[in-house]
Amino acid sequence: QVQLVESGGGLVQAGASLRLSCAASGETITGLAMGWFRQAPGKEREFVGAISWGGGASYYADSVKGRFTISRDDAKNTVYLQMNNLKLEDTAVYYCAVRRSAMDYDHWGQGTQVTVSP
Repeated sequence: QVQLVESGGGLVQAGASLRLSCAASGETITGLAMGWFRQAPGKEREFVGAISWGGGASYYADSVKGRFTISRDDAKNTVYLQMNNLKLEDTAVYYCAVRRSAMDYDHWGQGTQVTVSP
């Protein structure tokens, strides 16, 4: 059974960049579509983006489109979330998960905190 561990979060200033990693173990992610979500304090978890099993297609929430990019390296069993031009409203705990369908995700990681300061 696949296990996911996110890393790469931290405290950055607005306008900076961060790259989050989602490392999988226990099972290869080859053939699995993957997604990223985030949850800010006091808010519900929201979709950030997703990448197809082959990496040929990716999808993003409007709030991050043009700033965030999801990629994958199946040889390293890892999915990435490159975040550029970070804004205060990007502050949240970021999670990765296996995407079964547009509304069905499972095998959630524990999350990594991203804090954007002025």
